[in-house]
Amino acid sequence: MMGVVRVTILHPDLIAFVVALFASLGLTVPIRRLALRYGMVDHPGPRKVHLSPIPLLGGIAIYLGFVLAVLLTRHGLFQQQVAGILAGATLVAVVGFLDDRGWLHHQVKLFLGMPLAALFLLASGIHAQLFSEFVPGAPGMLLDSCFTVFWVVGITAAFSILDHMDGLCAGIAAVAALFFTASAGLNGQTMVRTLGAATLGAALGFLRWNFNPAKIFMGDGGAMFLGFLMASLSLKIRPEGAHFPVTWLVPVLILGVPVFDTTLISVSRARRGLIPFTSPGKDHAAHRLSNLGLGHRGAVLALYGLAAVCGGLALLLPHLSAASAYVLAGIVAVGGLLALLLLEGAPYERQVKIQKPSLTP
Repeated sequence: MMGVVRVTILHPDLIAFVVALFASLGLTVPIRRLALRYGMVDHPGPRKVHLSPIPLLGGIAIYLGFVLAVLLTRHGLFQQQVAGILAGATLVAVVGFLDDRGWLHHQVKLFLGMPLAALFLLASGIHAQLFSEFVPGAPGMLLDSCFTVFWVVGITAAFSILDHMDGLCAGIAAVAALFFTASAGLNGQTMVRTLGAATLGAALGFLRWNFNPAKIFMGDGGAMFLGFLMASLSLKIRPEGAHFPVTWLVPVLILGVPVFDTTLISVSRARRGLIPFTSPGKDHAAHRLSNLGLGHRGAVLALYGLAAVCGGLALLLPHLSAASAYVLAGIVAVGGLLALLLLEGAPYERQVKIQKPSLTP
């Protein structure tokens, strides 16, 4: 009896991961040479940890790797939403690259670029489902739309400021993408699964060249691009079988590290009379952990581990009752508050508040 010949077709998620991984890995090298040739480098400075100029534009490799993977694997369903994500991600990437070049004021990306990118998501049908659970009709939808813009801007900005140590932003994005992909896989969300796999591949391919000691930086364009993708994936996650009071906790936990880091510097800088997003400095969680003795690599790896723990808890939440899930979330919140208090007391380089000159002698 003749055997049955079966042709195994690679899963679209695996294709997306592999294409993004090797495209990002391979394209980073010529992009690095291009950045060096045209002087697109990040120079050392008082708030920087590197001691010599490092090429920028690495985010272009991440962007191209992701886009190529998505175009090769996404067909049929959800094309409108994929187009909305690509449009918004392209916008923030371009705004970030212009900011890297010094052609834009930093407030343009925060108050114009990021909110406009969020509108692309809303136009494609991607939005939060939070207030509409309590407020029916148009008012609930309006509140959800406003929260969507707030969430996208917040997460995109969080990743933008997370790019302050070699390998930190790309690594945290890779860990988050892994758990978004896993969560989507457990719940049959094919689009999220494929986009997550593409993000994971693109981030890991670049991380090969960005981990300490970094040979290239992603720049603000790359960090904002990854942040926008994280925000988009988090809005799409819908754990199957979980009740509403639990579902919103899943993306918050998966993105626990950037949320914590942003909270830490916001509280710390506000206490010192500084504006959080306009007062860059060496006061992030990674800087403080490094100063406590972990060193550069140790601090980054510790935050990778924390991101993995948060992601694991996020996968566990949908299998708990609402009461148990909130008890767990409460324990995590208390732990985060204690960590914030401890790190606020850790040594770090404090920024000096610049006083405006007096008009009188």
